[in-house]
Amino acid sequence: MAQFKELLYLNRELSWLEFNQRVLDEARNTENPLMERLKFLAITASNLDEFYMVRVGGLQMLRDRQSTHIDISGMTVTQQLDGIHTRTLEMVKEQYICLSELEEELQSQGISRLSIEDLNDVQFAALEKNYLDEIVSVLTPMAVDAETEMPHLKSGTLHLCVRLECGDAEEPTPYAVIALSDVLSRMLTLPSEKGLEFLLLEEAVARLVHHFFPGQTVLEATPFRITRNADMRVREDSAADLMTGMEAVLDERIWSDCVRLELSEKASVEIVSFLQEKLGADDQNLIIADGPMDLADFMSLTSLHGYEHLKADSWKPQESPSLDPAASIFETLSKKSVLLYHPYESFEPVVRFIEQAANDPDVLAIKQTLYRTSKKSPIVNALIRAAENGKNVTALVELKARFDEQRNIDWARQMEAAGVHVIHGVKGLKTHCKICIVVRRESHGVQRYVHFGTGNYNESTARLYGDASYLTADEDLGNDAISFFNSISGFSQPQNLRKIEAAPFGLRDRVLELIEFEIQRKEEGQDAFISAKVNSLVDPTIIDALYRASQAGVEIQLNIRGICCLQPGVAGISERIRVVSIIDRYLEHARVLHFHHGGDDLVFISSADWMPRNLDKRIELLVPVEDRQARGKLIEMLELQMKDTVKGRELDSDGRYARAKAQGDSKSGLRSQWALQQKAVQTSQDHQQQKLTEFETHQSHV
Repeated sequence: MAQFKELLYLNRELSWLEFNQRVLDEARNTENPLMERLKFLAITASNLDEFYMVRVGGLQMLRDRQSTHIDISGMTVTQQLDGIHTRTLEMVKEQYICLSELEEELQSQGISRLSIEDLNDVQFAALEKNYLDEIVSVLTPMAVDAETEMPHLKSGTLHLCVRLECGDAEEPTPYAVIALSDVLSRMLTLPSEKGLEFLLLEEAVARLVHHFFPGQTVLEATPFRITRNADMRVREDSAADLMTGMEAVLDERIWSDCVRLELSEKASVEIVSFLQEKLGADDQNLIIADGPMDLADFMSLTSLHGYEHLKADSWKPQESPSLDPAASIFETLSKKSVLLYHPYESFEPVVRFIEQAANDPDVLAIKQTLYRTSKKSPIVNALIRAAENGKNVTALVELKARFDEQRNIDWARQMEAAGVHVIHGVKGLKTHCKICIVVRRESHGVQRYVHFGTGNYNESTARLYGDASYLTADEDLGNDAISFFNSISGFSQPQNLRKIEAAPFGLRDRVLELIEFEIQRKEEGQDAFISAKVNSLVDPTIIDALYRASQAGVEIQLNIRGICCLQPGVAGISERIRVVSIIDRYLEHARVLHFHHGGDDLVFISSADWMPRNLDKRIELLVPVEDRQARGKLIEMLELQMKDTVKGRELDSDGRYARAKAQGDSKSGLRSQWALQQKAVQTSQDHQQQKLTEFETHQSHV
C-alpha cells in the first residue's frame, strides 16, 4: 500500500518529546496544586530517563552500525539524534526554570532546599554530627587516573567526581569517583525554625569529601549521572531457556554503553573532558544541568505529611452498581456483562473475580496473561492459592516486559513452585494482551467467564491509569477466549474466532476493514464516523487509511495521549481529522474504538496501540463490546474527552499542540477526568439512594 508524501508524517521520537512537553506544561500550570505540579515535573524527568535508555539507546546503536534507515518522516538516524539533542536541551532548560518556580513557592509554604552556602552554624554542626559518620562509613571513593579504567558505574545513580591536587607535576591528575548509594536519603533534613529545610546528599558529600582523602587537597567535587542503553533484546533463537536468556539481558544492561552524561554546570573543563573520555560520551551525549540532577527523586516531597493543602483533592474510586460486593460475581455475570472504567470505578471487582475463582469449589480452571503486576500482587497470590486448591491454573507470564523482567521472573518461579503451569511468553513476540478466563462447572454444564482489559493486572497502577475492564459470560467471547489462549499456550494460530481479533494475525486487517467500511458508506452518501482513543499512532498503513477516509469525507476524532505521527488539518488530505491529547491527574491508557458502521455503532476495547510493534510483534486483542449499556458508556466517554477544554491539547499540522479554547474563563470549561469522576460518584450515590428506598418483603416458608 503506497504511502503519502513524507511530509505528511511526523517523526516518532520528536512527537514523544512533545508529549513529555505537555506533561511539563502541567508542571508549569499555576492552576494545578503545588504538589501536583511538582509531581508532573518529577514524571517528566522519569520519562526522559526511559526515553534515553530505550529510544536514544536504540538509535545510537543504529548510528554506530552506520545504518542508512530513513523513518516515515524522511529523517535519517543522525538527523533524529541531532533533533532529539536540540529538543532535549530546550526541555531540560525549561525543567530547571520550572524547578526554580516551584521551589520559590515551596519556600513560601515552609519547604526549603538549602545550598551548602545557606547553612548556618547550627545546621552545619548538625550536618557533621548527624550525617558525617554515616556518609563516610557507607560511601567508598574509587581512584581513577589516566591509565586506569573507569570502575563500573550504575545507570541512573548519582555519582561525585573528585579532582585532587597532584603533588608531582609529571604525574597525571588523580581523580576519584564516589557512588551515592541508594541506602542514604537524597534529602537530608536539617534543624530549622522555619518549617522543613533540607540539603541534597550530593551537596553534603561534596562539602564533607575531604574526610575521604586525609592529607590530600581536593580541588573539585562535582555530581554527575550516567544513563546506559537498555535497548537489549533476548536472542530467542539461541536461548534454550527464555528465563536464562532474560537474566542475561538484564546483566547486559548493567554493562551497556553510556547514552547520556548529565553534569552540573559548575563542573570544570577538566572534569568534563575526563568524564567524557572515560565514559565514551561525546557532546551529543552531554547534558549540562542548571540544578540538581535526577529530578524524579523530588516525587518524594509530594507525599510529605502536613502539607495536604498543597495537594490535589482525593478522588476515591467508586463501587460499580453493577456488581454487588456481597454477591457472587459469577451469579451477576451469568445475567449480564459489566463494563468498568478505572480508576473512576474501582479495580477491586477484577481482583475479586480472580480471588473468588481461586476459592470457588466449582471452578475447574483459570487461564491468565500477566504483563506487569504489583510488588505484592493479590492476583498472583490468588493464582497460587487456586493451584494449591487443586485447580488447573495456567499463567502466561511475559518475561520480556521491559523493566519488569526481574519481577516477572520472580513471580514465575513462585507460581511454578506452587503448581501453576507457567508459560514464559511466545517465541519472537511479546504477549501484551490482558485476559483472564475462569472455567466453572454449573448445573447446565461448563461455563466460561472472561475478563478483558486495556490495562495491566496491577491494582496499584489501576488507581492511576485510565483503563477499561469488560467482564462477561458471553458464549461467543468465552469460546474465542479459550481458543485464543490455547493457541498462544500451544504456539499455534487461533482458528475460527467468532468475535475477537488478535495481533499479529488479524487485528490490523480488522481495523483497516472497519475504516474501509466507513469510506464506502460515505462514498454512498451515508453517514460515516470514526472515533479512536489509543496511546500512540505510528503505523503508516493505518495512518494512510485514515487519510483516505478523511479525503472521502469521513469525520474522524482521535484521542492520542502520546506519540502521533499523523498530521491533521492538511488541506485535501486530513482536514476532517481532529487529534487531541489529554494530560491530567490520571494517565490516559485505555484503547477504545468506535465506528458508526451504518448506524450499528461498533465499539471495541483493545490492548493494542496503533504502532507496528503492537500490530506485528506482539500478542494483542481487539474485543467487541456488544452489551448496550457498556457500549453506551464507552461512547459517552469518547465524546466527553474530545470536548475537554481544560486539559485537552489539540495537534496542528505542524506537530505543535495548543490548549483548546474554552468559552470564557477556563474554570468554566470541561475537564473530562473530573466529569468522569463526578459521573461515577453520582451513579454510586443514586444506586445507594435507590437501595434505601426499596422494600424487601419477608417471604413465608409455610
